[in-house]
Amino acid sequence: MHSREADFPVEGMTCAACAASVEQVLNRLPGVKAQVNLAAEHAHLSYDPRQVRPMQWLESVRRAGFDVPRRQLVLGVEGMTCSACSGAVEKVLQQLPEVKASVNLAAGQVSIDYQPALVSEAELEDGIRRSGYIPFQQVRLKGQALEASEAAELKAWRRSRIQAVAASLLALPLLLPMLLMWVPGDMPGWLHDGLPRGWQLALATPIQCWAAAGFYRAAWRAVRGRHANMDVLVVLGTSAAYLYSLVLTLGRWPGEVYFDSSAVIISLILWGRLMEGRARHQTTAAVRALMQLQPETARVERDGELIELDVGRIVAGDVVQVPAGEQVPVDGRVIAGESSIDVSMLSGEAMPVAKSAGAMVHAASVNGSGWLRVEVTGVGGDTLLARMIQRVEQAQGSKAPVQRLADRVAAVFVPAVLGLALLTLVVTWIWSGHFSLAMVRAVAVLVIACPCSLGLATPTAIMVGAGVAARSGIMIRDAEVLERLGKVKVVVFDKTGTLTRGRPAIRSVRLAPGRRREQVLQWAASLERGSAHPLARAFLDAAEVEGIDLLPLEALRTEAGKGLQASMQAGRMRLGQLEWVLDGRPAPDWLDVSGDGKSLAQVAMAVDGRLVACFEISDALREDALQAVSALRDMGLHTVMLTGDQPQVAAVIARATGIDDYRAGVLPEGKADRVHELQQSAAGPVAMVGDGINDGPALATADIGIGMGGGSMVAIETAGVVLMQDRLMAVVQAIALSHATLRTIRQNLCFAFGYNLVGIPLAALGWLNPMLAGAMMALSSVSVVGNSLRLGRWAHPGIDAPVAQSGH
Repeated sequence: MHSREADFPVEGMTCAACAASVEQVLNRLPGVKAQVNLAAEHAHLSYDPRQVRPMQWLESVRRAGFDVPRRQLVLGVEGMTCSACSGAVEKVLQQLPEVKASVNLAAGQVSIDYQPALVSEAELEDGIRRSGYIPFQQVRLKGQALEASEAAELKAWRRSRIQAVAASLLALPLLLPMLLMWVPGDMPGWLHDGLPRGWQLALATPIQCWAAAGFYRAAWRAVRGRHANMDVLVVLGTSAAYLYSLVLTLGRWPGEVYFDSSAVIISLILWGRLMEGRARHQTTAAVRALMQLQPETARVERDGELIELDVGRIVAGDVVQVPAGEQVPVDGRVIAGESSIDVSMLSGEAMPVAKSAGAMVHAASVNGSGWLRVEVTGVGGDTLLARMIQRVEQAQGSKAPVQRLADRVAAVFVPAVLGLALLTLVVTWIWSGHFSLAMVRAVAVLVIACPCSLGLATPTAIMVGAGVAARSGIMIRDAEVLERLGKVKVVVFDKTGTLTRGRPAIRSVRLAPGRRREQVLQWAASLERGSAHPLARAFLDAAEVEGIDLLPLEALRTEAGKGLQASMQAGRMRLGQLEWVLDGRPAPDWLDVSGDGKSLAQVAMAVDGRLVACFEISDALREDALQAVSALRDMGLHTVMLTGDQPQVAAVIARATGIDDYRAGVLPEGKADRVHELQQSAAGPVAMVGDGINDGPALATADIGIGMGGGSMVAIETAGVVLMQDRLMAVVQAIALSHATLRTIRQNLCFAFGYNLVGIPLAALGWLNPMLAGAMMALSSVSVVGNSLRLGRWAHPGIDAPVAQSGH
């Protein structure tokens, strides 16, 4: 009768004995019957809550040497209208054991980090309902489903517009006496004292009971959840004015009625909500645009036939055909055909990219004039497009540290306004002796207060900023990264593949007397076969061009950051840094160790300890390297380069790019240490720019890791910022966009705080008419969202402006 059930994942089980061990420790607990599924790595419990607490089984699992991993969940929340609403949802959820919750008011969603052994998804949803709001699972839509969702949103928006228009038409006659005061000539006698009370009641009642019904429902949900929000303020203020006037009218008592105030305030707030809703819809345009890129079908080769299948039924290893002019439906590797691919929708890169056999293509890019056969490597959630959508949603749904002050104020804002309105009522009534005057001032205080602008100031700017970044091929992990990026003081660059193209070539070969170029190149290319080092490509490409066959090796060994050694029929070979190859022996007379100053690397080769050749390797700088470094320096940032090359090689790059400082001879594992040293001495955050191939630890160590090229999974998982474009000016664009976003946030917060700090005292002193107060309140949140939307037109000088957002 008292039995309950619980399900949670268990991490660390590798065999049946592990599962049995977990099951055994759980079944020892009083009132618990446990079953553990090894394949699913999952535990199911039936338990008596009177005998055992969830924390006990969590501790039992951990004592057995296993763990229950935390989970992340994003839920939509319906009914939130201001920061007091979002604060209430966060407060209720964070009262649950080991739950961390962050609400994004602008996105209408809550991100939850929780311990599934202690709290279930159902309990999280119940918590949101207890706070007075409606949770729902967010489903990523595409194709016709996305269009249907857009149509439903548009229909709801139009319904709200009908309400606002109808309320305005009903309220207009109530405003006629006030409006006609400004018209030259005598006012008609029947309007001199305003419309008859009965007419005013007839006009105001539909507005109060029908047009304002949404405010009453939202206020009731808030009160039921034991908190107050903006809807409570609006309902209290307009209801007080309406009910006071209703009593005077029905009782035929003397005094001024305020049907016009309640009706006009509701009309103005409806228009404000309408404009705010439209503007907030535009802040999510970036995610919707990415979702609309998702292809729905593909031409797949199955059993010797070409059939059209839904993308969801395609699996890795399938072969698809992409005709000219069509979207690439999946991520994959080209196995036949040649074409140019338009990748602008993914990276913002305007020029098509040539693709042939062996090249990677990505879903949503558009095939040019050629025909391609593609072997599928990723579908659904495993595509680059899906990771981009996830990144943008994650960034737009996160909360920046700068928002904490607004959250703290919002937590006490509505109760403080209620207290101030009551104080205004009492003091004014005592001071003036007129209840109607006191009530008017109290109503003005209630309706001018706007916690909405406080709650929207930061998230709307973050959402627009993240959307602009996405359209420019810049993937930002979350709001905290976006904020930290704007405070960066030092930018550290990896050299190979970042400042340079990462496509090295042999520029010249200096040979020991009696050695032939073809012979030493054959040895070197054979050693580099299978190597992941960027310089390996130079030897292998040269051997391929010259038609040189590779030789078998024995006992191949790699010395990180130094070189390779192996045995061949010709002897024991070493290929790598000159000092390591010489192994303490002096350089021969025929070798000029200083080089010519034009090569970016020297690679030496020895056979049985005797130096036989020295290869001069060149790696072209990126075309925009000098421009990017110069732009960063103009922004007041200090630039540093890390490289494993010798000091003279590093000096060549530093001079060519204008880098402020460099560290040469840094091994891959030492790059993270150098970044840490810079963090200790820098005056602000340190950003690290790399390709994620051999600098993953450095990207993770930096305050902000910036991954170049977007193709490396290491970069996507490690870096806080991933640049889909293969150009360094995107680094400048990301930092400049962060500056612009932070500037917009500060403007929004100044406006939101300033509006409330100035407006509320003016209303309390009677210097603001309630209708004017309502108009100001309606416009305040619209102004904040509108200011954020201006960021959508942001473009860095010298970089193409982003495409304009769309919305209904």
